[in-house]
Amino acid sequence: MKVALDAMGGDRAPRVVVEGAARASKEFDCHIVLVGKERNIKKLLEKTDYSAEKIIIKNASEVINMGEPAATSVRRKKDSSISVGMEMLKNKEVDAFISAGNTGAVVCAATLKLRTLPGIERAGIGIVFPTLTKPCIMIDGGANIDTTPLHLLHYGAMGLSYSKYILGMENPTVGLLNIGQEESKGTELVKEARQLFEKSGLNFIGNIEARDVYTGKADVVVCDGFVGNIVLKVTESFAEASSAFLKKELTKSLLPKIGAILSLSAYRAIRKKIDSSEYGGAPLLGVDGRVIIAHGASNAKAIKNAVRAAIEYVKHKLNQHIVEELNTIQ
Repeated sequence: MKVALDAMGGDRAPRVVVEGAARASKEFDCHIVLVGKERNIKKLLEKTDYSAEKIIIKNASEVINMGEPAATSVRRKKDSSISVGMEMLKNKEVDAFISAGNTGAVVCAATLKLRTLPGIERAGIGIVFPTLTKPCIMIDGGANIDTTPLHLLHYGAMGLSYSKYILGMENPTVGLLNIGQEESKGTELVKEARQLFEKSGLNFIGNIEARDVYTGKADVVVCDGFVGNIVLKVTESFAEASSAFLKKELTKSLLPKIGAILSLSAYRAIRKKIDSSEYGGAPLLGVDGRVIIAHGASNAKAIKNAVRAAIEYVKHKLNQHIVEELNTIQ
């Protein structure tokens, strides 16, 4: 198995990406193709402990920066690490592609070069969240803000496939994120989507509210990319703030400090559960290829786990299952 990794994508690329690739090369049974400026990558690899027979370099002379417009940069920078990596995936030179770079550019390049799976109109980003009972997947996390009711139905089918075959959930439940559980609430988009879901044959449990996301009420949470991205960013911010609040209170005096020491193992367990780097990256579901989008602020651990996520995507033949699931609701 070969996984292409955008070496130039991310806030701390290429250093962190190369370090993550090196860790993955020693831990996973796959070959990793580092796509980017060959000279820079080689210099970093010289200082890194890695399995030499498992890492290959594919030169790409251009970089699409975070602030660049997606469609324009993909069209103009044909030798960018994102474009070259996506072209390799299209030509089946690799089995999956990972990038922590410009999300819009990754989505645009994947859609243009790979196209979507049969029956799918728009791809969606799947975000895995921990809940009080089990992990759930929310889709869309920001790929598509111009959504139709049919897009949301497709997201439900894709999320259900991911929940079943990657997260191991039996007969996953699907909930439509809304401002209330009642049928009369929400935008026309959500109301029309609910009607489609009720006729779909999916294990649809109706509308769910934002407070239900972390209770595990639904295994698959469906929303448009605008709402999903806000949920994601608020979640990230709240996790950081909660950690800072806790640290501040525990260091105020001696007694809380002692309590913190005694509870250290519990804190570490919670931290691991909510640590986004444990999940590695988010799958771009619906394109005819396996694409993982990692966070721009990813560390080496997150990059390594993004490689693991890509391997799971390939091994479980997720795209095949998505097409099969979609055929049952059409």
